[in-house]
Amino acid sequence: MAFTAVLPLYSKRNGPWTLRRIFRSREKLLIFLVCLTFLFICIGPIFFLPDLRGGLSTRVDHVYKVYKQMQKAGPELILPPPPPQSGEEGAIRKHEGVYHNVLDHNDVHLSDDKQRLMEKINNDEELRHMRVIEKPLVLTVSSTPVNKVNPIVEQLDESVKLQPGNVQVEVDKPGLQASEGRKPLPVVQGGEDTDPVARQRRDKVKEMVLHGWRGYKTYAWGKNELRPVSKRGHTAGIFGRQDMGATIVDALDTLYIMGLMEEFNEGRAWIQYHLDFNQLRSEMSVFETNIRFVGGLLSVYSLTGDPLFRDRALHIARKLLPAFDTPTGIPYALINVGNGIAKNYAWASGGSSILSEFGTLHLEFVYLSDISGDPVFREKVFRLHTHIRALVKLYSHTFPSLPPRTNSGHTSVGALGDSFYEYLLKAYLQSGGKDEVARDMYVDAIGVITNRLVLKSNSGLTYIAESKFNRLEHKMDHLACFSGGMYALGAKKIESQLSATHMEIAEGLANTCHESYIRTPIGLGPESFRFTEGIEARALKSSEKYYILRPEVIETWFYMWRFTKDQKYREWAWEAVLALEKYCRAEAGYSGIQNVYMENPQKDDVQQSFIFAETFKYLYLIFSDDSLLSLDEWVLNTEAHPIPVEGNNAFYRKSQETDNQW
Repeated sequence: MAFTAVLPLYSKRNGPWTLRRIFRSREKLLIFLVCLTFLFICIGPIFFLPDLRGGLSTRVDHVYKVYKQMQKAGPELILPPPPPQSGEEGAIRKHEGVYHNVLDHNDVHLSDDKQRLMEKINNDEELRHMRVIEKPLVLTVSSTPVNKVNPIVEQLDESVKLQPGNVQVEVDKPGLQASEGRKPLPVVQGGEDTDPVARQRRDKVKEMVLHGWRGYKTYAWGKNELRPVSKRGHTAGIFGRQDMGATIVDALDTLYIMGLMEEFNEGRAWIQYHLDFNQLRSEMSVFETNIRFVGGLLSVYSLTGDPLFRDRALHIARKLLPAFDTPTGIPYALINVGNGIAKNYAWASGGSSILSEFGTLHLEFVYLSDISGDPVFREKVFRLHTHIRALVKLYSHTFPSLPPRTNSGHTSVGALGDSFYEYLLKAYLQSGGKDEVARDMYVDAIGVITNRLVLKSNSGLTYIAESKFNRLEHKMDHLACFSGGMYALGAKKIESQLSATHMEIAEGLANTCHESYIRTPIGLGPESFRFTEGIEARALKSSEKYYILRPEVIETWFYMWRFTKDQKYREWAWEAVLALEKYCRAEAGYSGIQNVYMENPQKDDVQQSFIFAETFKYLYLIFSDDSLLSLDEWVLNTEAHPIPVEGNNAFYRKSQETDNQW
C-alpha cells in the first residue's frame, strides 16, 4: 500500500535544507528585520555613549565637556532686551529678573548681564573640582587690624530670621563716637599695649590658642573636648554622653576678642547647624551647662549682637528650668534635658544641692531675662538669694533641695563653694550697683571668711583654710586661688574702711598661689596644697598633685595687674606661658599633667574646654591694654565669659519688653 507524505520528514542530515523549504521569501525578510531591530536596540546605544574605558570619572568628563561647550556659546545665545524707544535712554528695564538702568541703547548685550554670566561660569569651574560642598559661613564680619579699629557688631533687627547664608551684620565704627557726642563703645577687640614686650607675649598667647583650636578642629570637631596626645575626642561626665561641641561654645568669645574671625565663623556655623539640645537624651550638670553653654552664648551675643546666640542660650536655659521644681526653689544638680527628670548627686551630703553650683546661676539668668523679656529666669535666681540669706551668713557647701532646711558643716572658698561668693559680688556689679541684696550678702560673707578662714603660715604665706564642723583644715585648693582676684575686685568696687585690708589679703593670696607654682620642678601648681609644720604650699596626697590647665591662679594675677600695675604679675604670667609650652603642649593641642612634682611628668591627654574660655583669655588680657574688656563695663562669669554691666555698657542690649526690675 502506498502512502503520500504530507509533512516533510526531519533528520540531522536534511534538517537545514528542509527548513529553507518551509519559509517563503517574505517571511524570511520579516524575521531578518525583527532581528536587526533587536540588535539595534541592544547594541546601538553603545556607540552614542561616552567612552566607558575610563570608568565613571571619564564619563563625567565627557558630559562635562559637552556642558562647557554649551556654556561657551552661552553669552552669544543670550537674547538682548528690546532696545529703548525713542527718548527712553536711561529708562528702567527688567532683564533676567533684575532691573537695570539702560544707559546705552546701542549696546545690545548689557555688560552687567554678560559679566554675571561669566562669573557663574567661573564658579562652576571651581565647583567641578570640589568633592564636598561646604556649609556656608553666615557671619561675614571681618576684623580690621587690631591696633587700629575695634570692630563692633550692632544688634540685629530681631524681626530678621536667621537663614543660612542670609545674615547681614551692621559694623559700628567706634572712632566716630566722640565727634558725634556719643559715649565711645566698649573695646572688645584690639587693645594692644604700648609695651612691645607685652605685645610679643600677647601674640604668643594667640598662637597657643590657634594651636589648640586647630588640633581640636582636626581631630575632635563637634566633640566636647580633645585628647591632644591620642588625637581623638573626649567627653566628660558633666556633659552627658553626647557630643555637644563644648569646646566650640567655650572658645567662641575668646576667638572673637582676639580677632580670630575665621575661626570664630567656623564655630558660629557649627552652633547654627548643630547645637540643638532637643536631640540630647542624657543627664547633664546644670551648673556646667549654665556657665559654659548659656554663659558662653550670652557673652558672644553681647559682643556681636547676633540674635542666633541669644536664641540658643534661651533654648538651653529653658531646658534647665525643670531642675528648679523643688519645694525650696534650690535646683537639682543634674537634669536629663530629654525628659526633664532632675536629681542631685548621691555623694553630696545625702543628696543635697551644692552651694557653688546652684549659687552660680545669677549672672546668666538675670542677663537672659533682660535681653529676652522673659522674667522667669530672674525670678528663679532671686528666690535663691532670698532663701539662702534667711539661713546663714557663712555658707556651707550643700543645701537640701527638699525640707528640712539644714546644711552640712563643711565651708570653704575652694571646691563646692568657690563661685557662689564670686557671684554675690559680681551680681552687684552686673546690676550697675542696684542689687543691694547681693552686695550685702557678699559683705557679710567676706567679713566672716576674713575673720575665720584667712590665715598666715609660719613663713608668712597668706592662705584661706577650710572649716569642717568648726575645725580648720589647713588646705587650699587651686580653685580657691581665684579668691585673690575676688578680694581685689571687691576692694576696688565696694569701697569701705576694709578696702585696704582686703587689697593686702589679695596680694598675699596672689603670692601664695605663685609659691605653689614655683615650688614644683615644672612651674605649674597642684590641685590642692597644704600648710603644716614642715610643708607649706605643697601637695601631700598623690590625688592632689595633678594639674588640668586650671586658670584660677592666672585669674588672680589678671585682677592684680589691672589694679596695681605691678610688673611682677606679668612676669609670673609669662612664666606660666613658658611652663605650659614646655610641659603641656602636645602635637595636637594642650594637655593636663598627672604629677607636677615630676621633672618629666606624664600628660593626662585631655584639653579641657576652659583653657580657651579662661586660661588663654586671662593670659591674653594680662598682656593687653586695660581698655580691652574694661572692668567698669564688664564682669567675667566664673568661666571668664564677659557679661556687660547694666547702665555702663552699650552692649547690654536690654529687651524693650523688659521692665525695670529694681
